[in-house]
Amino acid sequence: MIETSDTGWYAVRCVFRWGPPHDTYEERVTLWRAGSFDEAIAMAEHETGEYVADSPFEYLGLAQAYRLVDDVIESGTEIFSLLRDSDLEPEEYLNAFFDTGRERQEQIS
Repeated sequence: MIETSDTGWYAVRCVFRWGPPHDTYEERVTLWRAGSFDEAIAMAEHETGEYVADSPFEYLGLAQAYRLVDDVIESGTEIFSLLRDSDLEPEEYLNAFFDTGRERQEQIS
């Protein structure tokens, strides 16, 4: 990789499907040192080949990149942000996109 003055850290979110019998989807965020959004996405998509090799995962072809504002990565560094316009009320929005009841996540008690 050629280092340029625009080189920075990029987080790239890729979406995968974990095939039958699970029919589960995964949003995976990886971190890349790159010179542009396109370069970071290309690096992430190249890595998806290794990630899905010999596994039930299928890459769905969706990659979204975010350039980190700070060059120093430490606790609390924002690594991804996506803005979405919606007419939904807050609870409806969360239920539609983030808390559908079908997520595989640990419950905090």
